[in-house]
This record gives sequence, structure tokens and C-alpha cells, in this order.
Amino acid sequence: MSLRIPGPTPCPEKVLHAMSKQMINHRGKEFGEMMVRITAKLKDLFQTKGDVFILTSSGTGSMEASIVNTLSPGDKVLSLSNGVFGDRYATIAEQFGAVVTRVKFEWGKAIEPAAADKALKADPGIKAVLVTHNETSTGVTNDLGAVASIVRKHDKLLLVDAISSLGCIDLPVDKWGCDVVVTGSQKGWMVPPGLAFVSVSERAWQAHKTAKMPRFYWDFTRAKEFLQKNQTPWTPAVSIFYALDIALPLMLEEGLPNIFARHARLGRKAREGVKSLGLTLYAEEKVASDTVTAVNAPPGVDGKKITEIMRDEHGIVLSGGQSTLAGKIFRIGHLGFVTDSEIDDVIRELRHALPKAGYKIPHK
Repeated sequence: MSLRIPGPTPCPEKVLHAMSKQMINHRGKEFGEMMVRITAKLKDLFQTKGDVFILTSSGTGSMEASIVNTLSPGDKVLSLSNGVFGDRYATIAEQFGAVVTRVKFEWGKAIEPAAADKALKADPGIKAVLVTHNETSTGVTNDLGAVASIVRKHDKLLLVDAISSLGCIDLPVDKWGCDVVVTGSQKGWMVPPGLAFVSVSERAWQAHKTAKMPRFYWDFTRAKEFLQKNQTPWTPAVSIFYALDIALPLMLEEGLPNIFARHARLGRKAREGVKSLGLTLYAEEKVASDTVTAVNAPPGVDGKKITEIMRDEHGIVLSGGQSTLAGKIFRIGHLGFVTDSEIDDVIRELRHALPKAGYKIPHK
């Protein structure tokens, strides 16, 4: 079975093999040495000289961590959202008592930086801005650099969900002035689910000093104190650390420019492939993601039927649509450990599966 969803993503054999090792003392020397290696490599891949912490968590846990470590109940927050995960970020902030101004954009289109500028001018009391770099639900990559420039101009905190972009799409954390950036191990990092990574800027630390939202497991102060001892505050997912200790050198060996170029190439291949079948993209092509391609189900065809046929008869697992897009789109993941030939396989098998779902592929 070939997994072509936007997470979890397939893992190299040597990464999976590493996870079979016996457990070690997570307070001992061997784990500490691994922690040092991994943290240094993550900083390189985050393109930051600031703090980077590893949490045993899903990506959503790291989104919560970014909020509770920098904000207090009653703080005003601007949410820029164009999909399911942008909406989730805002909901988490609201759950902890933030007063959230939600600026929503049409799904399939990108966040408009000018709208962020307008909202921040309208309410100078806003403390932080929440943005999803790559909206997995719709296959759109937002212009985070432009948004970050506006947020910096207004001197606000910038909290970034980069769960499906970091390590695949260029995101220079320090250069753009992002204050907290979060991502998850099961995306572009070529390891299984179970870990999340967060970068924390000096501005975020200043906000942390006065933040009053409740936190315990997610507390960055504890994370920093224990990192100084080359440990995590709580019992980590040791096996996933083993995997990460193998995967990160593979990424650095490939090199960030090559990683970004490969994902851009795979994104183009996926988009051109589905268009060759007469299908249309859900996202505007100029902002279409290089990590996941969202495809409109043909008129009169249930997108769920397409993914079922691809899974059951062709051995390829694709993602369906989420929320209001259920049955209306399907999604092809092409991030992390993926090659050109695997995307070719998806398009070839779609050519056979689509007629079974009731779609006649046009002849050219």
C-alpha cells in the first residue's frame, strides 16, 4: 500500500529500522548526546539561531503550546485563516480566553497581506497574529514572508503553524522575524507521528514572562531548563527520537535548497498530472502548495468514491476533503520521503480509477 496523504508520510527504511532499538534512560548520557545532535540540526533546518524545543505531541499540541506560552486570557489576537487548520488555530486561542478577531479568506485562495495590515491598523490593541503557512486542507501556501513583514511593522507577535511546510518549503524563521513556529514530525521530516518542534524568538520569550494562560506540560520555561541538561521535561517518545536522529542527517545531506527544489518539482508534477486527466485544481494555481495538491472531484462524482477505489483496487491511499469539502475534493500528499516516480504512479493509477468512479477522462 502506497501512502500518498499529507501526513503521516512514508519513512525511509533506515529510519524505521532505527526505531527497533531497545529503550534507553531518557535522563542518561546516551539520550543527552542524541538530544544535542538533534537540536543543533533542527536549528539549521529552522534557519534560526534561537531556541528550538522538541515536544512529545501531535502538531496540534504545538499549536496550543505556542498560544499558552505567549498570551494571557483577554489578550486580543488576529487570526488569518483560509482553511480548516487556520480555523483550528483561532479556536485553540479562544478556548484559552483570547479575544480573537477572525479574518477569513475564501478557501482555495491565499491570505491577503493587505487585509492583515488593515486589521492591525483598525485595532492597535491586538497583541499577536496567528497564521498557517501551508493550509493542508485546501492545498494553498500563504505568502508568510509578506504577512511577517506587516506584522513586524505593527510590532506584534507572529505565531506560525508551519506543520505541513517547514522542512519542505522555504521558511527562514529568523530572517522573517517569526516569533513561534511549530511543525510536526509526521510531515516533511520523514519520521512517524509523535513529536512536534517549536522555535521561540527573543520577542516570544519577552511575551512569555507575562503570559498567564494555564500551562504545565507545554511550559517553555521547563523545556528550556531541561534542554540545558540535554533532556526533556517529561518522558519523550524515545523511539521517534531514534528515527529523527537518522532522518535529520539525511535532510542536511540533501541540503535545504535541494529539498525545496524537489518539493517544487513534485508539486508541479502532481498539478500537471491531474490536469492532464481533465481534472481541475481546488487551489488557485499561483498559490498552490508544493506539499499537497487538492483536486476537485469531477461534477457528479463523489470524491470519497475516488479515494476508496484508489485504496482498495490500486493500493494508493489519498486524502479526502475535510469539513465542507468532504466528498468534493481529494488530496495528494507529496512531502517528505517521496520521489518523482511515486507521483507518476499516482497519476497513472488515477487514470484507471477515475472511470470506475463514473468520470470519463477526455481524450486529447
